[in-house]
This record gives sequence, structure tokens and C-alpha cells, in this order.
Amino acid sequence: MTDPISDMLTRIRNAVSGKHTRVDVPASRLKVEIARILQDEGYIQGFSLVEEPSEKPGRQARQMIRMFLKYGPRGERVISGIERISRPGRRVYLGVEEVPAVLGGLGTNILTTSRGVMTGRAARKAGVGGEVLCNVW
Repeated sequence: MTDPISDMLTRIRNAVSGKHTRVDVPASRLKVEIARILQDEGYIQGFSLVEEPSEKPGRQARQMIRMFLKYGPRGERVISGIERISRPGRRVYLGVEEVPAVLGGLGTNILTTSRGVMTGRAARKAGVGGEVLCNVW
């Protein structure tokens, strides 16, 4: 797999469109930080790290992030859109004054900066720019 972040976002997008209650994603530190931001911003109910046993004997168990998706009172989606911005073929870096608001402030962009992974709003407040990973609305 060449882009694990895109795989994570696609799994979330597919699970939300299928009205699933949870989705499992292979774990990494960056993906855990993205899940933390999605939880803090109210896009998912929560997440936990789980061990998935290996099918083949002698292999190590894989660590997975289990995200519990959130829906409105009548089953409407909380995550109506999620898109990858910076990808391996085309990296997108923005300065602090160039970080855009998603849908006029109704959405959230997730950046990786020199101070860690944070939302675009937090990056502007902290006065740092960085690589725009994705937009969520």
C-alpha cells in the first residue's frame, strides 16, 4: 500500500455510506492522531486500539484502530464528506496565513505541523503552517 492515510479515509467514507457502527483500520501513530482529532471535533464517538490475531501461526498480531462512527438522531451522517489533500504524488504545504477554512468554517482540515498533528483552526491560533492531510465536513 503506497498511501495508508488515503486507505484510512476511504475505509471511513465507505463505512459511513454503508451506515456501519464501527470501522477497523491498521494502526500507526499518525492514524491514531487523526482519529483523536476526529473524536475531539465530534465526527466520531470514539476509538480504541485493539489487537487482531494473525491467521497464520507464528505471526504477530496486528494492532488496529477501531473507530465508532457517529450518526444524528434520525440516522443522518455526521461525516458527510472526507477528502485527502496532500498525497504522496503531490504534497501540499501551507503557511499559517494560507490555511483555508473548510466550508466557511463548518468543516475541519487536519494538518501535520512541526508541533504535531492538529486542526487548521489550532494551527492558525498557534501561528504554524504545515502539510494539509485532509478535509472533513
